[in-house]
Amino acid sequence: MKDLARECGFELAGVARALPLADEIERYDAWVAAGFAGEMRYLTDRRAQVRHDPRNLLPEARSVICVGKLYNQPVPKAEADDAVISRYAWGRDYHDVLRQGLEELARKLEAVEPHRWKVCVDAAPLLERAYARQAGLGWIGRNTCLINEPQGSWFFLGALLTSLALEADGPPPDRCGTCTRCIEACPTQAFVRAGEEWTLDARRCIAYLNIELRGVIPEEHRESMGTNIFGCDICQEVCPWNSRAPETTDPAFSPKFETTPKLDTLAYLTEAEFRARFHDTPVTRPKYEGFLRNIGVAMGANGGGRFREPLEHLSRHSNPLVAEHARWALERMDECADVSQS
Repeated sequence: MKDLARECGFELAGVARALPLADEIERYDAWVAAGFAGEMRYLTDRRAQVRHDPRNLLPEARSVICVGKLYNQPVPKAEADDAVISRYAWGRDYHDVLRQGLEELARKLEAVEPHRWKVCVDAAPLLERAYARQAGLGWIGRNTCLINEPQGSWFFLGALLTSLALEADGPPPDRCGTCTRCIEACPTQAFVRAGEEWTLDARRCIAYLNIELRGVIPEEHRESMGTNIFGCDICQEVCPWNSRAPETTDPAFSPKFETTPKLDTLAYLTEAEFRARFHDTPVTRPKYEGFLRNIGVAMGANGGGRFREPLEHLSRHSNPLVAEHARWALERMDECADVSQS
Protein backbone atom coordinates (compact mmCIF):
# COMPACT_ATOMS: atom_id res chain seq x y z
CA MET A 1 0.00 0.00 0.00
CA LYS A 2 2.79 2.42 0.88
CA ASP A 3 4.49 1.80 -2.46
CA LEU A 4 1.21 2.46 -4.24
CA ALA A 5 0.75 5.66 -2.21
CA ARG A 6 4.13 6.91 -3.36
CA GLU A 7 3.14 6.14 -6.95
CA CYS A 8 0.10 8.35 -6.38
CA GLY A 9 2.27 11.28 -5.29
CA PHE A 10 2.25 10.98 -1.50
CA GLU A 11 5.51 11.27 0.42
CA LEU A 12 4.00 9.90 3.63
CA ALA A 13 1.63 6.98 4.12
CA GLY A 14 0.57 4.76 6.99
CA VAL A 15 -2.36 2.82 8.41
CA ALA A 16 -4.49 3.26 11.53
CA ARG A 17 -7.39 1.10 12.66
CA ALA A 18 -10.81 2.53 11.89
CA LEU A 19 -11.81 2.68 15.52
CA PRO A 20 -12.61 5.57 17.89
CA LEU A 21 -9.64 7.17 19.64
CA ALA A 22 -10.95 7.76 23.15
CA ASP A 23 -8.21 10.15 24.33
CA GLU A 24 -8.40 12.23 21.14
CA ILE A 25 -12.20 12.41 21.33
CA GLU A 26 -11.99 13.66 24.91
CA ARG A 27 -9.36 16.24 23.95
CA TYR A 28 -11.36 17.42 20.95
CA ASP A 29 -14.64 17.71 22.85
CA ALA A 30 -12.89 19.72 25.59
CA TRP A 31 -11.38 22.01 22.94
CA VAL A 32 -14.81 22.63 21.43
CA ALA A 33 -16.41 23.16 24.86
CA ALA A 34 -13.78 25.79 25.69
CA GLY A 35 -14.90 27.82 22.68
CA PHE A 36 -11.52 27.53 20.95
CA ALA A 37 -13.18 26.74 17.60
CA GLY A 38 -14.56 30.27 17.37
CA GLU A 39 -17.18 30.60 14.64
CA MET A 40 -16.13 27.47 12.74
CA ARG A 41 -19.48 25.80 13.18
CA TYR A 42 -18.54 22.88 10.97
CA LEU A 43 -16.30 21.82 13.88
CA THR A 44 -18.94 22.22 16.58
CA ASP A 45 -22.34 21.28 15.10
CA ARG A 46 -23.68 17.74 14.59
CA ARG A 47 -20.49 16.93 12.67
CA ALA A 48 -18.52 17.09 15.92
CA GLN A 49 -20.15 13.81 16.98
CA VAL A 50 -19.58 12.27 13.55
CA ARG A 51 -15.84 12.81 14.08
CA HIS A 52 -15.88 10.37 16.99
CA ASP A 53 -15.86 7.28 14.78
CA PRO A 54 -14.65 6.81 11.16
CA ARG A 55 -17.39 4.23 10.68
CA ASN A 56 -19.91 7.05 10.81
CA LEU A 57 -18.52 7.97 7.38
CA LEU A 58 -18.07 4.42 6.08
CA PRO A 59 -19.81 1.70 8.12
CA GLU A 60 -17.64 -1.02 6.55
CA ALA A 61 -14.38 0.77 7.38
CA ARG A 62 -11.69 -1.35 9.00
CA SER A 63 -8.61 0.73 8.18
CA VAL A 64 -7.75 4.41 7.78
CA ILE A 65 -5.01 4.93 5.23
CA CYS A 66 -3.41 8.26 6.11
CA VAL A 67 -1.26 10.15 3.62
CA GLY A 68 0.84 13.29 3.61
CA LYS A 69 1.62 15.38 0.55
CA LEU A 70 4.53 17.81 0.68
CA TYR A 71 3.80 21.39 -0.37
CA ASN A 72 6.88 23.22 0.86
CA GLN A 73 8.36 25.57 -1.70
CA PRO A 74 10.56 28.66 -1.65
CA VAL A 75 8.58 31.87 -1.79
CA PRO A 76 9.95 35.39 -2.31
CA LYS A 77 10.81 37.30 0.84
CA ALA A 78 8.09 39.83 1.54
CA GLU A 79 9.03 43.51 1.63
CA ALA A 80 7.32 46.09 3.84
CA ASP A 81 4.55 46.86 1.33
CA ASP A 82 4.00 43.25 0.25
CA ALA A 83 1.03 41.07 1.07
CA VAL A 84 1.99 37.84 2.83
CA ILE A 85 0.19 34.72 1.58
CA SER A 86 0.72 31.38 3.29
CA ARG A 87 2.91 29.21 1.11
CA TYR A 88 0.29 26.45 0.87
CA ALA A 89 -1.90 28.86 -1.13
CA TRP A 90 0.65 29.80 -3.79
CA GLY A 91 -0.29 26.83 -5.94
CA ARG A 92 -3.36 24.88 -6.96
CA ASP A 93 -6.12 24.21 -4.43
CA TYR A 94 -4.89 21.20 -2.47
CA HIS A 95 -8.36 19.69 -2.00
CA ASP A 96 -8.53 18.70 -5.67
CA VAL A 97 -4.94 17.47 -5.78
CA LEU A 98 -5.26 15.22 -2.72
CA ARG A 99 -8.65 13.90 -3.74
CA GLN A 100 -7.34 12.87 -7.14
CA GLY A 101 -4.35 11.13 -5.56
CA LEU A 102 -6.48 9.28 -2.99
CA GLU A 103 -9.00 8.18 -5.61
CA GLU A 104 -6.13 6.83 -7.70
CA LEU A 105 -4.80 4.97 -4.65
CA ALA A 106 -8.25 3.50 -3.96
CA ARG A 107 -8.49 2.20 -7.53
CA LYS A 108 -4.98 0.72 -7.42
CA LEU A 109 -5.89 -1.14 -4.23
CA GLU A 110 -9.15 -2.25 -5.79
CA ALA A 111 -7.17 -3.92 -8.57
CA VAL A 112 -5.48 -6.02 -5.89
CA GLU A 113 -8.53 -6.70 -3.75
CA PRO A 114 -12.07 -5.29 -4.09
CA HIS A 115 -13.02 -3.00 -1.22
CA ARG A 116 -15.43 -0.32 -0.09
CA TRP A 117 -13.77 3.06 0.31
CA LYS A 118 -14.29 6.75 0.97
CA VAL A 119 -11.90 9.65 0.40
CA CYS A 120 -11.56 12.27 3.16
CA VAL A 121 -9.78 15.54 2.45
CA ASP A 122 -9.99 18.29 5.06
CA ALA A 123 -13.73 18.96 4.78
CA ALA A 124 -14.81 15.48 5.95
CA PRO A 125 -15.63 15.18 9.68
CA LEU A 126 -12.62 13.05 10.61
CA LEU A 127 -9.89 13.63 13.20
CA GLU A 128 -7.25 13.55 10.46
CA ARG A 129 -4.23 14.56 12.52
CA ALA A 130 -5.05 12.07 15.25
CA TYR A 131 -5.32 9.15 12.81
CA ALA A 132 -2.22 10.36 10.93
CA ARG A 133 -0.34 10.18 14.23
CA GLN A 134 -1.67 6.69 14.90
CA ALA A 135 -0.59 5.74 11.38
CA GLY A 136 3.00 6.77 12.16
CA LEU A 137 3.17 9.84 9.92
CA GLY A 138 4.41 12.05 12.75
CA TRP A 139 3.62 13.50 16.13
CA ILE A 140 1.39 16.49 16.86
CA GLY A 141 3.65 19.36 17.84
CA ARG A 142 3.03 22.24 20.19
CA ASN A 143 1.99 24.31 17.18
CA THR A 144 -0.74 21.65 16.62
CA CYS A 145 0.78 20.68 13.26
CA LEU A 146 1.70 17.09 12.51
CA ILE A 147 5.51 16.90 12.39
CA ASN A 148 7.44 14.18 10.61
CA GLU A 149 10.94 13.77 12.04
CA PRO A 150 12.99 13.75 8.83
CA GLN A 151 10.69 15.91 6.70
CA GLY A 152 9.04 18.51 8.94
CA SER A 153 5.45 19.75 8.87
CA TRP A 154 4.86 21.26 5.42
CA PHE A 155 2.33 18.56 4.52
CA PHE A 156 -1.30 18.35 3.49
CA LEU A 157 -3.06 15.45 5.18
CA GLY A 158 -5.68 13.21 3.64
CA ALA A 159 -7.27 9.86 4.46
CA LEU A 160 -8.77 6.90 2.66
CA LEU A 161 -11.28 4.89 4.66
CA THR A 162 -11.33 1.31 3.44
CA SER A 163 -12.99 -1.98 4.25
CA LEU A 164 -9.60 -3.69 3.84
CA ALA A 165 -8.07 -5.01 7.06
CA LEU A 166 -4.54 -3.67 6.67
CA GLU A 167 -1.74 -4.05 9.20
CA ALA A 168 -1.75 -0.94 11.38
CA ASP A 169 1.28 1.21 12.12
CA GLY A 170 1.98 2.90 15.45
CA PRO A 171 2.50 6.49 16.64
CA PRO A 172 6.05 7.86 16.82
CA PRO A 173 7.39 9.51 19.99
CA ASP A 174 6.83 13.21 20.59
CA ARG A 175 10.07 15.01 19.79
CA CYS A 176 9.23 18.63 20.57
CA GLY A 177 11.13 18.27 23.84
CA THR A 178 11.35 21.56 25.72
CA CYS A 179 11.26 23.71 22.58
CA THR A 180 8.69 26.53 22.66
CA ARG A 181 9.77 28.57 19.63
CA CYS A 182 6.34 28.38 17.97
CA ILE A 183 4.60 29.56 21.14
CA GLU A 184 6.99 32.47 21.62
CA ALA A 185 6.88 33.51 17.95
CA CYS A 186 3.09 33.73 17.58
CA PRO A 187 2.22 37.46 17.28
CA THR A 188 -1.33 37.01 18.58
CA GLN A 189 -0.43 34.53 21.35
CA ALA A 190 -2.81 31.94 19.93
CA PHE A 191 -1.24 29.02 21.82
CA VAL A 192 -2.68 28.69 25.30
CA ARG A 193 -2.37 26.30 28.21
CA ALA A 194 -4.93 23.50 28.49
CA GLY A 195 -3.96 21.69 31.66
CA GLU A 196 -0.46 20.30 31.16
CA GLU A 197 -0.57 20.74 27.39
CA TRP A 198 -0.59 23.58 24.90
CA THR A 199 -3.46 24.01 22.49
CA LEU A 200 -4.60 26.45 19.83
CA ASP A 201 -7.20 29.08 20.58
CA ALA A 202 -8.36 29.55 16.99
CA ARG A 203 -10.04 32.82 17.89
CA ARG A 204 -6.58 34.36 18.20
CA CYS A 205 -4.93 32.56 15.27
CA ILE A 206 -4.04 34.77 12.30
CA ALA A 207 -5.09 32.07 9.81
CA TYR A 208 -8.51 31.89 11.47
CA LEU A 209 -8.88 35.66 11.57
CA ASN A 210 -8.07 36.23 7.90
CA ILE A 211 -9.66 33.08 6.43
CA GLU A 212 -12.31 31.45 8.62
CA LEU A 213 -13.75 34.48 10.40
CA ARG A 214 -16.40 35.99 8.16
CA GLY A 215 -17.21 39.11 10.15
CA VAL A 216 -15.36 41.84 12.02
CA ILE A 217 -11.78 41.10 13.07
CA PRO A 218 -11.38 42.10 16.76
CA GLU A 219 -9.36 45.31 16.98
CA GLU A 220 -7.12 43.83 19.67
CA HIS A 221 -5.61 41.44 17.09
CA ARG A 222 -5.44 43.58 13.95
CA GLU A 223 -2.07 45.21 14.47
CA SER A 224 -0.47 41.88 15.45
CA MET A 225 -1.63 40.28 12.20
CA GLY A 226 1.00 42.22 10.28
CA THR A 227 0.70 42.02 6.51
CA ASN A 228 -0.62 38.45 6.49
CA ILE A 229 -3.65 38.62 4.20
CA PHE A 230 -4.20 34.88 3.83
CA GLY A 231 -3.08 32.40 6.42
CA CYS A 232 0.10 32.49 8.48
CA ASP A 233 3.24 30.31 8.47
CA ILE A 234 5.11 31.75 11.44
CA CYS A 235 4.77 28.78 13.80
CA GLN A 236 6.06 26.46 11.07
CA GLU A 237 8.82 28.77 9.87
CA VAL A 238 10.42 28.89 13.33
CA CYS A 239 10.10 25.14 13.95
CA PRO A 240 13.57 23.50 14.08
CA TRP A 241 12.20 20.38 12.39
CA ASN A 242 11.53 22.47 9.28
CA SER A 243 15.09 23.77 9.00
CA ARG A 244 15.94 21.05 6.47
CA ALA A 245 12.46 20.37 5.13
CA PRO A 246 12.45 19.11 1.53
CA GLU A 247 10.66 21.00 -1.24
CA THR A 248 7.85 19.68 -3.38
CA THR A 249 8.45 18.72 -6.98
CA ASP A 250 4.75 18.48 -7.81
CA PRO A 251 3.93 21.01 -10.55
CA ALA A 252 0.42 21.38 -9.06
CA PHE A 253 1.97 23.48 -6.30
CA SER A 254 4.16 25.61 -8.52
CA PRO A 255 3.68 29.27 -7.56
CA LYS A 256 0.93 31.01 -9.51
CA PHE A 257 2.39 34.40 -8.58
CA GLU A 258 5.74 35.52 -9.97
CA THR A 259 6.35 37.91 -7.09
CA THR A 260 4.77 38.67 -3.74
CA PRO A 261 1.68 40.81 -4.45
CA LYS A 262 1.72 44.47 -3.41
CA LEU A 263 -0.90 45.60 -0.89
CA ASP A 264 -1.76 48.83 -2.66
CA THR A 265 -2.27 47.01 -5.97
CA LEU A 266 -4.55 44.40 -4.40
CA ALA A 267 -6.71 47.10 -2.81
CA TYR A 268 -7.96 48.15 -6.26
CA LEU A 269 -8.86 44.70 -7.57
CA THR A 270 -12.41 44.37 -8.81
CA GLU A 271 -14.30 41.21 -7.90
CA ALA A 272 -13.82 39.86 -11.42
CA GLU A 273 -10.08 40.58 -11.27
CA PHE A 274 -9.86 38.95 -7.83
CA ARG A 275 -11.49 35.76 -9.11
CA ALA A 276 -9.34 35.70 -12.22
CA ARG A 277 -6.09 36.30 -10.37
CA PHE A 278 -6.65 33.73 -7.62
CA HIS A 279 -8.67 31.20 -9.59
CA ASP A 280 -8.06 27.59 -8.52
CA THR A 281 -6.11 28.64 -5.41
CA PRO A 282 -7.27 28.60 -1.78
CA VAL A 283 -7.05 32.43 -1.64
CA THR A 284 -10.67 32.74 -2.77
CA ARG A 285 -11.96 31.10 0.44
CA PRO A 286 -12.57 34.36 2.42
CA LYS A 287 -14.46 35.64 -0.64
CA TYR A 288 -13.91 39.05 -2.22
CA GLU A 289 -15.16 41.21 0.65
CA GLY A 290 -13.19 39.21 3.22
CA PHE A 291 -10.10 39.54 1.05
CA LEU A 292 -10.45 43.36 0.89
CA ARG A 293 -11.06 43.43 4.65
CA ASN A 294 -7.74 41.65 5.09
CA ILE A 295 -5.98 44.09 2.77
CA GLY A 296 -7.24 47.01 4.84
CA VAL A 297 -6.07 45.43 8.10
CA ALA A 298 -2.65 44.63 6.61
CA MET A 299 -2.13 48.22 5.44
CA GLY A 300 -3.22 49.49 8.85
CA ALA A 301 -0.89 47.09 10.66
CA ASN A 302 1.95 48.26 8.43
CA GLY A 303 1.16 51.84 9.35
CA GLY A 304 2.84 53.35 6.31
CA GLY A 305 1.54 56.69 5.06
CA ARG A 306 1.96 55.52 1.46
CA PHE A 307 -1.22 53.48 1.89
CA ARG A 308 -3.49 56.48 2.52
CA GLU A 309 -4.90 56.65 -1.00
CA PRO A 310 -5.76 52.93 -1.33
CA LEU A 311 -7.22 52.96 2.19
CA GLU A 312 -9.40 55.93 1.41
CA HIS A 313 -10.52 54.03 -1.68
CA LEU A 314 -11.50 51.02 0.48
CA SER A 315 -13.14 53.25 3.11
CA ARG A 316 -15.68 54.25 0.45
CA HIS A 317 -16.47 50.65 -0.43
CA SER A 318 -20.16 49.73 -0.53
CA ASN A 319 -19.56 46.76 1.78
CA PRO A 320 -19.65 47.97 5.43
CA LEU A 321 -17.16 45.29 6.53
CA VAL A 322 -14.53 46.48 4.06
CA ALA A 323 -15.15 50.15 4.80
CA GLU A 324 -14.96 49.75 8.60
CA HIS A 325 -11.60 47.99 8.54
CA ALA A 326 -10.21 50.57 6.11
CA ARG A 327 -11.34 53.41 8.39
CA TRP A 328 -9.64 51.72 11.34
CA ALA A 329 -6.44 51.53 9.29
CA LEU A 330 -6.63 55.23 8.44
CA GLU A 331 -7.12 56.11 12.10
CA ARG A 332 -4.14 54.01 13.09
CA MET A 333 -2.08 55.64 10.35
CA ASP A 334 -2.93 59.07 11.79
CA GLU A 335 -2.03 57.88 15.29
CA CYS A 336 1.36 56.63 14.08
CA ALA A 337 1.98 59.97 12.36
CA ASP A 338 1.14 61.89 15.54
CA VAL A 339 3.52 59.76 17.60
CA SER A 340 6.36 60.21 15.11
CA GLN A 341 5.91 64.01 15.14
CA SER A 342 5.72 64.35 18.92
